[in-house]
Amino acid sequence: MRLWSGATASGLATWALPFVLGLAVLDRTLTATDLGLLLAVRTVGFLAAVPIAGVLADRHSRRGVVLWAGLVSGAAAPLMAVGLGRSVLLMAVAAAVAGAGQGACRPAYQALTAEVVDADRRQQANAAMTLAVRVTTLVGPSSAALLALFLDTWALLVGIGLLWLVAALVPGRGTRSGTAPTTATDHEGASSPESARRTSFLEDFAEGLREARRHPWFLAGLGALTAVIATGYSATGVALPLVSRDEYGTEVVLAGAMTAYTAGALAGALLVARWRPRSQGWAALAGLAVYGFAPLSLVFAVHPVVVMAAYAVAGIGIELFNVPWFTATQREVSPDKLARVSSLDFLLSYGLAPLGLAFIAPAIDTFGARTVLAVCAVTCFVAPAVAALVPSARHFSRPAKTFSRAVREG
Repeated sequence: MRLWSGATASGLATWALPFVLGLAVLDRTLTATDLGLLLAVRTVGFLAAVPIAGVLADRHSRRGVVLWAGLVSGAAAPLMAVGLGRSVLLMAVAAAVAGAGQGACRPAYQALTAEVVDADRRQQANAAMTLAVRVTTLVGPSSAALLALFLDTWALLVGIGLLWLVAALVPGRGTRSGTAPTTATDHEGASSPESARRTSFLEDFAEGLREARRHPWFLAGLGALTAVIATGYSATGVALPLVSRDEYGTEVVLAGAMTAYTAGALAGALLVARWRPRSQGWAALAGLAVYGFAPLSLVFAVHPVVVMAAYAVAGIGIELFNVPWFTATQREVSPDKLARVSSLDFLLSYGLAPLGLAFIAPAIDTFGARTVLAVCAVTCFVAPAVAALVPSARHFSRPAKTFSRAVREG
């Protein structure tokens, strides 16, 4: 419960910040250019911190990394408030620091969940965590809008800092405290002969890469997830507003589709908390593939209800993938390398998303919206299907013989 509360607080803070900064644009404290700069440097800070945090969370206490990451983001929010209306440079530095704290939390939270929650309850725990994310997607901006009726932007930024303090201080202690051994270990935790020396950051990160390569299902699934986010999410972020305006002449389609997506994701998280399909990996990849219905619904002139239904299905599917994906990673990856492998997940899937957003608008101008959306839809369908061809992808688990041989070989 404490871990869930901390994750919920960090989710509220993460989703509320862009909305609060948007309010500053409305009251002319910031310009639209300033807003774009602040959100961009926050993303840069996030991506820079993720791999570093992955190494630190495997070297040291995961709880300690969560604590310091939350404190850093908590300090950055009021610093943005100080710079509001005075110094965009100060706000940009604070936004980068806030992004770094947010990025550092992600892999540490993933690894801490595996420490705090028993293996047979992790799927339910991951479902509860993703429920928190989806609820905060709805509650964060709306709560900020409500509070904005009574508080100014400066006070709202300070409130975001307080939420980060909750995220830092509330989660319980994991099973690892203090400094983790700086030794190379196999999946069973046995030290290898070369492990007496302290390794560098790059060596530790490379060790995480090697661990990821030991799990073909992980590499295949991550490739599919990255492709879907870079294309399908980009279609949602750029093409959906354009289609809503130009084809339907109203913002209702945009608002309805996004609400339907979030509602579908909530339903998907509730479903997957209990559902245990026989071929869990294939079921998860099938869920990821149905995101293709979202861009596909924008290719043709259909009733707005069809677009909203497609986004609801996409929301269900994405959680049918996310929860088993996180649970399998926590189960299969060597515990002392879990944070580093999780950092690769966030680094690639989130890291390529801005590239998709940057390229899709020029692509639409060059080739037309329907052509680009059709390509996005096909990519969303095909990438998970290709990933499913990897033998270990069926159960998100390596075959027993392969696993046993890897352990013996160390």
